[in-house]
Amino acid sequence: MSRVRRTPRNSVTDRPARWRLLLRRQRALLKPAAGVMLVGVVVVGIAVVVHSGTQSASSTSLSSFREKIGALGAASGMRVQTIRVEGRENTPEPLLNAAIGISKGDPILGFSLEQARSRIETLSWVERATVERRLPNTVVIVLEERRPFAIWQNQGKYVLVDRAGQIVADQDVAHFRHLPLIVGAGAPVAARPLLTALTDRPALATKVTASVRVAERRWNLRMTSGMDVMLPEGHEAAALDRLIQLQQEQNVLDRPLLAIDMRLPDRLVFRPKTASSADNADLLVIPPIPPAVPPPVVPAIAKKPT
Repeated sequence: MSRVRRTPRNSVTDRPARWRLLLRRQRALLKPAAGVMLVGVVVVGIAVVVHSGTQSASSTSLSSFREKIGALGAASGMRVQTIRVEGRENTPEPLLNAAIGISKGDPILGFSLEQARSRIETLSWVERATVERRLPNTVVIVLEERRPFAIWQNQGKYVLVDRAGQIVADQDVAHFRHLPLIVGAGAPVAARPLLTALTDRPALATKVTASVRVAERRWNLRMTSGMDVMLPEGHEAAALDRLIQLQQEQNVLDRPLLAIDMRLPDRLVFRPKTASSADNADLLVIPPIPPAVPPPVVPAIAKKPT
């Protein structure tokens, strides 16, 4: 019986032909190559959009081109699936969503980051914003909100203002009743030094109901007792220290006084509540009232002091 002769497995004749090896390699590279081609299309599209912007293309043509790029990406599955907002505390969510202008399912390449950022920064609560695309399907919005610094009462209305005097909001003011109250025209832009000085003197600050701006030049402090303390223009911190000393030595803030006039550097003027109304008519100001919902309208009842 003749023996069957077998070729060893590792023999040269057992190797497949070169063209078969090439096909196997190409088949293994097909999927990665498709992904690379898709990314290449996206990169080229974005580059063209940026180049079009730098060439001062009209907004209409740029928008139309962006829509085409967005549709191309969407056909490859590049649609918005997640919108992540960071840093939102007080910005109303419906207003923010309207300003973003993007919804789940929209083409992620079909909108302008700059235009979305500009819309968001028109919201009164938002000081700065950034908008990022994180391909393939996530949009990230980071907000830097304005911080309410005081409640401003003017002409019977209450609004929140920040340290720079910028109006932050005119709704839900009662949620911030712990903030100091400032009153009168020009108060927001001038309040920071005075309110900072009061914050540094908490024992005195607890006795202050409101800081009233007078003739857009100086301040009166309305105390919890109803007394007005008339501060000198530009020397508020020194006057506050003097007032603290007077309180410690003579309890002046607990006396039945209508006003303490500290405007003159060499003297103090104490005006008792028993003085005639004619002599003290110029001391009356718009009485500050803590905010409520809805805020009460406070009429002007007398002339402001000068």
